[in-house]
Amino acid sequence: MTAVSVRPDAPAVADDAGNASGTGTPPATHGRVRLRRLAVRDFRNLHRVELAPPPEGFAIVGENGHGKTNLLEAIYYVELLRSARGARDQDVVRFGEAGFHVAAEVEVGAVRHAIGVGFDRQAKRKKVVVDGGEAARLSDALGSLPSVLFSPRDATLVAGPPTERRRYLDVVLSLTSRRYLAALQGYRGALLRRNAALREVARGRQDDGRVAVWEPALAHHGAVLWTERTAWVERWAPEFAALCAAIGERAPVRLRYATQLAREGAVADALLAALAAKRALDVKRGVTHAGPHRDDLELLLDDRELRLFGSAGQQRTAALALRVLEARTLRERVGASPLLLLDDPFAELDARRAHRILALLADGGLGQTVLAVPRAADIPPELTWLERHTVRDGVVEPAAAEPAP
Repeated sequence: MTAVSVRPDAPAVADDAGNASGTGTPPATHGRVRLRRLAVRDFRNLHRVELAPPPEGFAIVGENGHGKTNLLEAIYYVELLRSARGARDQDVVRFGEAGFHVAAEVEVGAVRHAIGVGFDRQAKRKKVVVDGGEAARLSDALGSLPSVLFSPRDATLVAGPPTERRRYLDVVLSLTSRRYLAALQGYRGALLRRNAALREVARGRQDDGRVAVWEPALAHHGAVLWTERTAWVERWAPEFAALCAAIGERAPVRLRYATQLAREGAVADALLAALAAKRALDVKRGVTHAGPHRDDLELLLDDRELRLFGSAGQQRTAALALRVLEARTLRERVGASPLLLLDDPFAELDARRAHRILALLADGGLGQTVLAVPRAADIPPELTWLERHTVRDGVVEPAAAEPAP
């Protein structure tokens, strides 16, 4: 693979008592994406949830398995229009129910929107309504609630296969670039059809002209993906290195776009040539070997792959840095700090690293925050001002205030 890369040139005291309102001082709330109202029905184990979150956000406290992660997933569903955990829509419906529905009132800058997403299990149909009108295409409502989800699954961004990192790039860029989203949809459609044609040729039912017909579309859309991915990496690679260092990583860390494309001249022409050169191999194996769907976002530690040579702590640091970059990319795009959904993100970190990550998130303005933790004692000192709710068996309620001594 060739690569496109850039080399980087007193908190409040925690309140462990579980009071409904924490101590500390909340930040200013201007310049934020705000979730004003949320209604969830029959989403995983959540039967009926209705919330009017404060401008600064809230903390949800509950033992594992009772629904706190499900609540974050329901909120993020409004942004991504699919499960953040990769589940099929029919598998997200509460057991025994006909479907689910998530509705949100969202404020982005001075603009308010009402978004509703519903899924009917029997009809296997998803419906999205924005400001009272049904969206003609799901993509029209994608990104309606600019938000970033920090979850334990983020470790796979670094330690997992290239598909995880490509998905990260696709999500970040699709949410911030309509051009990228359109190209991604076009590319996936052409790729699916070319691969189907490859299998037909292998069975002797078609000649390879049926394969070649899809290559111009793949090259056209693939050039957009390649160009925007490399531009994003070039823009944020120095900041990624700085974030890792600020969190506590002492060894030099790099971010680069690893690609099979040997670019000479226009990107689309190079992709078209690569597809033609590998057509015979593709027919033999039934898959397309050339194109941005084979590229990777490489994370390097001392010029060695972090996924292979990094410790668990180093991998987690890099994953958190990627999420901070996602938040900054969204903030740059929408002009407001995105909603932060924190699913017990500091469970495996020492207090100093957790403090540094929160400071990095706050750089430029901390977004409205929804923090999910198993115990009130797990709320970081910097976030003890968050209003608190509890969840038990899918029921979300305001936390009871401790009696005065």
